[in-house]
Amino acid sequence: MRDATFEGVRAVNRDARHWQILALSGLFLISVYTTDFGARPMHLISAFSGAMTAQALGSLIVRTRFEWKSAAITSLSLSILMRAVDPWMWFAAGMIAIGLKFAVRYKGKHIFNPACIGIVVMCLVFGRDVWVSPGQWGQAPLIAGWALALAALVLSSAKRLDIALGFIGTFAAILFGRALWLGDPMAIPMHQLSSGTLLVFTFFMITDPRSTPDSRAGRLIFAASVASLTAWFIIGPNVRAAPLMALAALSILTPVLDRLIPASRFQWGTHSKSKEGRTHETQTYPGRRSAGAGLAQP
Repeated sequence: MRDATFEGVRAVNRDARHWQILALSGLFLISVYTTDFGARPMHLISAFSGAMTAQALGSLIVRTRFEWKSAAITSLSLSILMRAVDPWMWFAAGMIAIGLKFAVRYKGKHIFNPACIGIVVMCLVFGRDVWVSPGQWGQAPLIAGWALALAALVLSSAKRLDIALGFIGTFAAILFGRALWLGDPMAIPMHQLSSGTLLVFTFFMITDPRSTPDSRAGRLIFAASVASLTAWFIIGPNVRAAPLMALAALSILTPVLDRLIPASRFQWGTHSKSKEGRTHETQTYPGRRSAGAGLAQP
């Protein structure tokens, strides 16, 4: 029994996306059962249909094997974070999110986090008909959510805890520093930090290995930049969906930092090097080596 459990954990850990899917599924259930205006199964079905449709079409166009995991992660993130007036909007968000993953790329790496850009585009196009959930889940569910997200990131092979801590640490320091400077009660920054939306963003969006810098130094610079712009969006113009808008606006920093501070590119899972085994997530690119296998993927 113990050996079977160990092998099961090893099988899940072969691809960091398995942990993300498990954790996001748990957060989706927390949102469904703890808030009156939380995620709904119909939202997930709609987002899943759009994301999978775009993944299938993209795979057909670029002639690669169909890869469902990225689309599933994107669908769960859209369902947890996005709210809209019509169910078809989640389908459109899923299509946009995965479609731009295929369309907007630099040296084999997509520029934008799929769920982030899907929500941002929908907010910009449809205005007040689409918004980001406040994500206030209550104290106990929120603590459980942070624990679940942290465990998933620590256990996964993505090893992106540095960028998560870099973002939340910088963001919290700015909020608390401002409160101290102005003499505001600490309850204000505590409230700003207490949301399920911030949790999902910190652990499952800004940590995406395929749209963030390859080097640790680059990731920390990127995290601090996104946190600073997020804080400014909140303090200054009071921009809706501030973390997502900041991440989308600064995504262009990733190829710049990859060029200035080069490092081995992250690889999802363990795949064969054969042509038949390659997917859109495991393409090879001349002149770049990824950790352990010489493969690089979007």
